[in-house]
Amino acid sequence: MNQRIQSPVFWGSYSPLGTLVGAGLLVMASSRLAFAVFCAGALLWVYCLSALAFFAAKSIMPKRGKTIILLFLLGLVSSIYVLFGFLLNPLLTLSTWFFLVLIPPICIGSGIFEDLEGLELDESIPRVFLEALSLALLIIALSLIREPLGMGSLSFPGGPGGIVEFFSADNGEGFFPIRILSVSSGGLLLLGYMVALFRHYREGK
Repeated sequence: MNQRIQSPVFWGSYSPLGTLVGAGLLVMASSRLAFAVFCAGALLWVYCLSALAFFAAKSIMPKRGKTIILLFLLGLVSSIYVLFGFLLNPLLTLSTWFFLVLIPPICIGSGIFEDLEGLELDESIPRVFLEALSLALLIIALSLIREPLGMGSLSFPGGPGGIVEFFSADNGEGFFPIRILSVSSGGLLLLGYMVALFRHYREGK
């Protein structure tokens, strides 16, 4: 049995906090809940549709240069999601496209397509979906910490401005150690604490 299939999707060695292959995406996409939800949809879209296309074309896929072909395939699927995003919510897509382009190299860097070779479609697609879902849920969980504590607001995709805010605390500048969570340095600090807790928990089991 493939080691990736045996490994727990949230706590195993191939989990997002175990490999940190998507650390940059975790920090950038989790600054606001609206960004995180939009990015979560992109992750599920790119991972699952690319895996289906990979299995459909596996018999004609050359052995040499397969990684480059997969990267172009992932980029095409990701571009289709961005195109739909521009049609449905152009302002939000303009705010998020610069980190959505990280999804194809993250998917390649995770090594998931190499590990799924030789497996059947009904074994591979659920695993691909769960790996994308675990990273998506982690981004959303980080955003639920960073946006309320760092910006005093909570947002969701939609509305004429691209983002709808459920509440917003706009009285004063706030306390700096909390406000820092809304920028990349604060996201890195929070991610570092989460990784430390994850490693401590996993090694203690």
